Order: sequence, then structure tokens, then C-alpha cells
Amino acid sequence: MIVYLHGFNSSPASGKARQLGEHMAAIGRTADYYCPALPNSPREAIAHIEAGLARHKGPITLVGSSLGGFYATHLAEKHGCKAVLVNPAVHAHILMRGALGTQTNWHSGEKWQFTAAHLAELAALDVPAITRPERYLLLVQSGDEVIDYRDAVAYYAGARQIIEDGGDHGFSGFERHFQTILDF
Repeated sequence: MIVYLHGFNSSPASGKARQLGEHMAAIGRTADYYCPALPNSPREAIAHIEAGLARHKGPITLVGSSLGGFYATHLAEKHGCKAVLVNPAVHAHILMRGALGTQTNWHSGEKWQFTAAHLAELAALDVPAITRPERYLLLVQSGDEVIDYRDAVAYYAGARQIIEDGGDHGFSGFERHFQTILDF
């Protein structure tokens, strides 16, 4: 089972989520793909993901983009599953301090408040250091305009890493890595 976790202010309608879901359908594996709509509260998002994971038997690989990568890391450490991180947020409670205030979901248009309480929830989920690098596959692009890719390269030291020059936070050319993700 592949569980895709979208990023901050995103949804299952994001480009990467749709592309991966369409690829899974094209290879006859629709039933092996799950992409939940995550609540804005990090605590609620983790509870929502864990409820979905509990319904699935067998191995699970998390694929998390940006904040979804932060969530995937927390869950991989807690549940011992594999995780593919795409331009992940590292130590999100620090990284996202500048996002406090009114936010708008890119897909639904929903407006909501990102507060200090959300930062505290992120801090409670933070993994200071990963314990088993072989559990992780890191995909980063140096042109990420939101997150410094070097933070992820250092944090996931020892993990398999694919570092591409250029690109952007959306990870241009994500579809080129579907087979790598499935093989992992």
C-alpha cells in the first residue's frame, strides 16, 4: 500500500497526488493507493492518517511531500514503515514560524488560521533524528524555493538520496520517479 501525504495548504487534488494516483490506476493498482485529505491541525492530521493506516493490512510505504514528508517521518519512526520524502519539511515547527496567520488552501479556497497552537502540535511530532536511514528514500531538488534542500540532505544522512539540480518545491518531473518509488 502506498499512502500519499500532501503538504501544507494542499489536498489530494495536488499535482503529485493526482499523478501518482493515476499511475497506480494505470498499472492496475488502484486499491494499493490511498491519499487522505488532511486536517489543518497537525495532531488531527496524524490521528486521521493513523486511522486510515489501521484499515490496511500488509506493508505500507508513506510518500510525503513538504509537510507531508514531516508527517511521513513521524509515522515511519512510530510504526516502522518505509517513507519516501519529496522536498520534505524538516523540523516543521521551526520552519513554519513565518506562516502564522491567515492561510488559504490552494485547492478548496478554504481560509483558516495557522496559530502558535499548531506550531506546538508540530513540535510534539518532531523527530530529532531518524533511527533507521534504510527506511527512507529522499527526493529533493536544489531549486526548491520554499525549503532549503540541504537541511533534508543532512537530516536524512545515510538514507538513499536522489538530489536533482534545479527544479522547484513542487518537484518538477515527479513522474520520472514512480518506478523508483514502487521499487523502494
